[in-house]
Amino acid sequence: HLDDDVVVWLTTSRPGMAPQPSPVWFLWHDDALLIFSQPGTPKLRNIAANPDVALNFNCTPEGGDVVVMAATAKVLAEQPATDVVDIYVTKYARSIERLGSTPDAFLQAYSAPVLITPTSLRGH
Repeated sequence: HLDDDVVVWLTTSRPGMAPQPSPVWFLWHDDALLIFSQPGTPKLRNIAANPDVALNFNCTPEGGDVVVMAATAKVLAEQPATDVVDIYVTKYARSIERLGSTPDAFLQAYSAPVLITPTSLRGH
């Protein structure tokens, strides 16, 4: 999943609110997931209020290969190293193009990097 999946479901929540799942693109790097978000989104506000998140990877159509990861998320104050961003952009180059965008335009719009560090894993 970490190498091949294109989307993971990130679930964030605020106290007293229902969990909010969001499909996100990700890069597995240095034992953590890196995502990029547009600034000011509910998921970023939720992470600021409660950094505990869950990640759900796609399973098979029959419900097999279930992987759920509990994690802690942190919005980064600075952009990741250029080589890491380049790997992310390379992974999603075709998807970015299908959106009618360019890597530079995508990174400008999705300028809030979030580092998600796993704390536990379950699945079958």
